[in-house]
Amino acid sequence: MAMSSQQRTSNSRAPQRGSQSGPHRGGPGGYQRDSSPNGQRSTNRQQQQRKKRTCRFCDSKDVYIDYKNEKRLQRFVSEQGKIIPRRITGTCAHHQRQLVTAIKRARHLALISFVNDAVS
Repeated sequence: MAMSSQQRTSNSRAPQRGSQSGPHRGGPGGYQRDSSPNGQRSTNRQQQQRKKRTCRFCDSKDVYIDYKNEKRLQRFVSEQGKIIPRRITGTCAHHQRQLVTAIKRARHLALISFVNDAVS
């Protein structure tokens, strides 16, 4: 039973080239392009220049981040209990590693809660 070349390339299970499903085709999960003339994102880098955050631990010349200082550690934990990343807080990599260790130690000793209480 010989198949024609058209039947071999056409597979009913595979999505067709013109189908509109998937995240890159404007579906519910994909990102939508702005309505600019070229269809590109309208972010102007010059307008969004943010001030570079400096590490507050380097500024205060702290040698050690103390796990017992729970007020200071609480600033680096979100409302859901997640540790805020360094790209948001502005801490340097060295102090972010110390900060994560201190937060985990404080959680283990019940100085800081793992998650905050849910609102009822």
